[in-house]
Amino acid sequence: MGQSTSTTSDIDGGSLALSFDKFLKNFKLESTIVSQDTVRKIQSHLEEGDLQSAVSTINKLLRDIDSASLNIAVTGEFDSGKSSFINALLGVGQEEEGAAETRPEETTVVRTPYKHKKFPNVTLWDLPGMGTTEFHARKYLREMKFGEYDFFIIVSAKRVKHSDVQLATEIKKMKKNFYFVRTKVDSDIYHLKVSKPSTFNKDELLQKLRDDCVTHLKNVNIRDVPIFLVSCFELSSYDFQSLETTLLRELPAHKRHIFTQFLPNVTEAAIDRKRDTLKQKVWLEALKAGASATIPLVGFLSENDVETLKETLTLYRSYFGLDDASLETVAKDLHVSVEKLKANLMSPHLLSVEKDDESLGDKLLRHLEKFSSTTGGLIATGLYFRKIFYLQNYFLDTVVSDAKLLLKKEEIFKDSEGSEQAYLHQHVKDENGKSEARSS
Repeated sequence: MGQSTSTTSDIDGGSLALSFDKFLKNFKLESTIVSQDTVRKIQSHLEEGDLQSAVSTINKLLRDIDSASLNIAVTGEFDSGKSSFINALLGVGQEEEGAAETRPEETTVVRTPYKHKKFPNVTLWDLPGMGTTEFHARKYLREMKFGEYDFFIIVSAKRVKHSDVQLATEIKKMKKNFYFVRTKVDSDIYHLKVSKPSTFNKDELLQKLRDDCVTHLKNVNIRDVPIFLVSCFELSSYDFQSLETTLLRELPAHKRHIFTQFLPNVTEAAIDRKRDTLKQKVWLEALKAGASATIPLVGFLSENDVETLKETLTLYRSYFGLDDASLETVAKDLHVSVEKLKANLMSPHLLSVEKDDESLGDKLLRHLEKFSSTTGGLIATGLYFRKIFYLQNYFLDTVVSDAKLLLKKEEIFKDSEGSEQAYLHQHVKDENGKSEARSS
């Protein structure tokens, strides 16, 4: 098939601006990776027909997103659950390589960096509790390189300590963001349920834990600071999702992408956030292509396109815990073979070719036909997409469906093999259909 092109003079900048505005309205604030200032700048260039400046602004935005680093300071006194909290964020077990060490006592007065294995631009800094050092709060912050962190998380267990309050007071004076995390909530619930089974009320206990923390802070004039109740071993429960949302809202827009990608896939909301930031990146690339001098609209997929799609799928699978190494770990935990696990997922097979007379390019075009049939064709509200962008969206929706499926893995794999196979295949089919229908 031939290849059509469009020149700069053919492109309606106003239509591109309208498409851009309409697209971004699909996302909540905490998932938006483009600041309002940048949105206005891009729209202004497009409306004025200054496509070169629009492309330049988008290029700078994409560079800022890709190069963004995130430095998170986590501090708390001995036995606060700080190391377990860091490991939960990193997605590593307590005994795995690279995990923060859980010590019987605080043995260090220096900060320790822990990098995420998949996202080296994200560093969690384990800071010793201020009470374990000889520093006063202001000197402590100076010694701990206060200015290098995007935000502070102050971790406590049982109660907020005096040293935690001192530290929060100094951080507030310096106009940096800080958040209180109350850990070991699962342990508190368990002990109260065992000791007072007849009067146990989970909701009342959680409210009491929150109120106790708020009262301690109010006594030293620290108000309107949310308290997040967290279990490091049950991240999908309690306030962890609320903590994620709050952190994302208060981060600069261009840093939301890297923070979202590094967070563990423990809830459907977390998976949806990853999907949303990645969709915005795909769309920005498409918008840049649409505003460039010449863009292919239809036609064949080049070898470069196919290679790019291979890299994209590998990246998406890694982000959502569906890469081969991650699936091996899941299969081991479930006591099933990797082959059996993969047989019930769609994403590992997107680039496999079953027919001898079919090339990978032909298979990808079949994916494209299926995807475009549910999204209204190859024109997206005034913006022409190259086929590669549609396929990236198709890959992303498929991986997201698989990731959500794995959240229910224990429930699904306890069933008999026959019913399990039927359920999984139907679930993937239904979820993928819903995702495609939502995309454009």
